[in-house]
Amino acid sequence: MSVTIVGSQFGDEGKGRIVDIFCDEADMVVRYQGGDNAGHTVVIEGEKYQLSLVPSGAIRGKIGVLGNGCVINPKTLFNEIDGLRKRGIDPEIYISQRAHVIFPFHKVADNLEEVAKKKMKLDAGTTGRGIGPTYEDKAGRRGIRIGDLLDKDLFWKKLEYLTQKRREMISEVTGPVVDEAFDLEAIYREYCAYGERIKKGNMAIVSGEFITEQIKLGAKVIFEGAQGTSLDIDHGIYPHVTSSNSSSGYAATGSGVSPKIIGQGEIIGIVKAYLSRVGTGPLPTELEGDFADDLRERGGEYGTVTGRPRRVGWLDVPMLRHAARVNGFTGIVINHIDVLAGMGDIKVADSYEFRGESIRVLPPTTELWGECQAEYRNFSGWPECDWSKVAESGYSSLPKEAQKYIDYIASEVDADVIAVGVGPSRSETVLKRRPFNW
Repeated sequence: MSVTIVGSQFGDEGKGRIVDIFCDEADMVVRYQGGDNAGHTVVIEGEKYQLSLVPSGAIRGKIGVLGNGCVINPKTLFNEIDGLRKRGIDPEIYISQRAHVIFPFHKVADNLEEVAKKKMKLDAGTTGRGIGPTYEDKAGRRGIRIGDLLDKDLFWKKLEYLTQKRREMISEVTGPVVDEAFDLEAIYREYCAYGERIKKGNMAIVSGEFITEQIKLGAKVIFEGAQGTSLDIDHGIYPHVTSSNSSSGYAATGSGVSPKIIGQGEIIGIVKAYLSRVGTGPLPTELEGDFADDLRERGGEYGTVTGRPRRVGWLDVPMLRHAARVNGFTGIVINHIDVLAGMGDIKVADSYEFRGESIRVLPPTTELWGECQAEYRNFSGWPECDWSKVAESGYSSLPKEAQKYIDYIASEVDADVIAVGVGPSRSETVLKRRPFNW
């Protein structure tokens, strides 16, 4: 039995806390794409856990799997694991042998690429973690995988070629490269040590086989997406996107299980009650000035990984309709209803004005999306509440104005609301039903 958790916007929708809440009934949480450019935050009794590679279920002691669709920075991974152990949590983490590895020179390449693209306003606003160049090497059939770290002779041969190739690619842009990020022997020693730790911990697996066998034995599995649908490299606002497929279809490919496992389970879209994003590109509902600053502060809209202030805007419903079609949501969770409380009337982009016509879905290219003007629908705002009591009392205790807003969103994406987030912690969630009981 499976549940797939997907961001329906630009990431930062609150997927981590929803995985944490729902995984009390799960046995395993699987990350199927992305790398340490993702940031998932879980708050338990006021204590905050910020994760970028370790699946969010680790906080509840669930098995965590990083699938073959992920790109792994071993230094980040082990720093997170060691940090959790210092806080009394000993996560059980497995890594697909087919997952690709991020090296120091990938970060150099990432930052140089962004600088070059910025001059043409084509930069993606990346985190600079080397994610894109690692996926580029994967597609170029020169990448190095976790399984390669376990064979020192093979690893040396592949690393020697890849390091030289990357040095040549960068030298064409910058001239001769003298940088510790290209120190072949130092990288080899460091990553052999990671390989030894992976081997000693029996962490390396064939993820598809491992997950499928566990499901056959009755395990309940959550597939945890990173980023959001509008950052999907195929279905997002290209080129201002991430370098992987963050939509539900990749849950199968990026973990190695059959699409049947994903399709027969529940697919839950996580929606933020307004819009936020880190990075470049059009944003038809973007807010500016004091109201935007207030919303940003109230919502804590700063990147989990980068700390950068996020751009904020009103909810974009054409974007949600697109996400619902791409992912096939069977249910949605709407977070941050509390953030909008007491801020006056609420606007929603119900459609766009595009070249004299009103359209209800995203146009096919990002450039055309940049021409769109939001056509707003107004909703009455709702008052501040004791949100903890609202969460205890259930959905009917939400302010009527908020319920009307939520019902509108659900009708537009043709999916039931299964939960509403009214605060950052586990207890501040209004649950309408449990996903594994679908």
